[in-house]
Amino acid sequence: MNLNYAIFRSEPIMTINDLAQIGSHNKREKKAYNSNPDIDIERSKDNIELVPLSDKYVKGFYNIVKDYRKEHEERMKTEREDRKKTFKQMLDKSNNVVADELLFTATNEFFKNMTRDDIKEWADTCMEFVYNDLGYKKEQVLHATVHLDEKTPHIHCVVVPLIKKYDKRTNTERCTISKKQYIKDKIHLSELQDKYHARLVSKGYDLERGIKGSDRKHVKIKEFKKTARYFEDKITTINKDLDNAVNDFEEKMKTTKNTLIDKDYLKVRKVTFDSMYKVIYETKKVMEIQPKMEQLFNEVETFTKSHQTLERENANLQREVKALTTRNQNLIKENNNLKNYIKAIFEAIKHFFRELLQIGNYRAKERTTSEIKDYYDNKDFDSNDVYDISKETTKEDELFDYAKVPSYLKTTKKSYKETDKDDFEISL
Repeated sequence: MNLNYAIFRSEPIMTINDLAQIGSHNKREKKAYNSNPDIDIERSKDNIELVPLSDKYVKGFYNIVKDYRKEHEERMKTEREDRKKTFKQMLDKSNNVVADELLFTATNEFFKNMTRDDIKEWADTCMEFVYNDLGYKKEQVLHATVHLDEKTPHIHCVVVPLIKKYDKRTNTERCTISKKQYIKDKIHLSELQDKYHARLVSKGYDLERGIKGSDRKHVKIKEFKKTARYFEDKITTINKDLDNAVNDFEEKMKTTKNTLIDKDYLKVRKVTFDSMYKVIYETKKVMEIQPKMEQLFNEVETFTKSHQTLERENANLQREVKALTTRNQNLIKENNNLKNYIKAIFEAIKHFFRELLQIGNYRAKERTTSEIKDYYDNKDFDSNDVYDISKETTKEDELFDYAKVPSYLKTTKKSYKETDKDDFEISL
């Protein structure tokens, strides 16, 4: 029974940075590939260049789209200042791809006993499909190579779907990049995969058509990996900003010469007060990203569990699922560390708010009360937190009512003399 499948996938490249990374991988520009043990860098010299590219991917891309870039730069000369974008900014923020990566391979057994020339002949047939069935011109192909330095030979063919399109507004033809001109949708992609299979069979290759729908699972994994990278970078940035804010606040509390405490007088400089609010601001940023991280964790877990059996049929896809699961576990660990960090900071914030309600001037108390209400509205504080912060202060009634704290918990408060200076001077 023939179990060899013809496999063709299309994977969009959305940004210039993504294109650069893919180019580095496809051209084997790294000295080592620790993340992919299947790559034997010693065998990379045997890879077959179908459409060579001596330059880096980004430079080669800009050479292909030079007319498009020129058109854009001309338009920007008459554009409003607040709407001007560089060519790279326009490409990265567009919903269109900057390029498309076409991947061709087959079941590993298909390549058994094939010589390098045999594989080159198969690859040439795949490129015929690119030109004759997909409709790409040779000048639209950025780079095409056959990787023989991995377990299963495969082709990476990166194309730039640059076209001329009629613009009704200007009554002229303009350059644009549009993958949909070549692969309209998933239905069309499935039809093209049928054509790809038929072309190979017509050349005498004994292959079955690839399993329908398998490419969608591969794309889903790519999406998860990209999202995971985004959150890893985001967490790194947030951790750095939060640490800086906390360290800045601690330093000001320790070293400011204008902080003065005695039995009759307390003076807190505005810069110290604002540094604490910087900590609060950075903490809120962490709280905003956490629900999105939780959603990613749940989606990855559901995806991997539902496809574990199916992925055993595809070794490469299975490794990607495993790597994605590991990355997800690392993110969960990072998230748990952040939660513990946030918990400690929230306790400090509650204590800080209470101190301000007890000894702050009128303006400080008003600002603090507003912040407490925001925290309560966002469910960062509950009624118990509001009680702990505001009891026995001049803002007790207002905050108790706002957070629906039972009235029997209200206390008899002392009166405080309030001032209104930038240094938040408070008489005790």
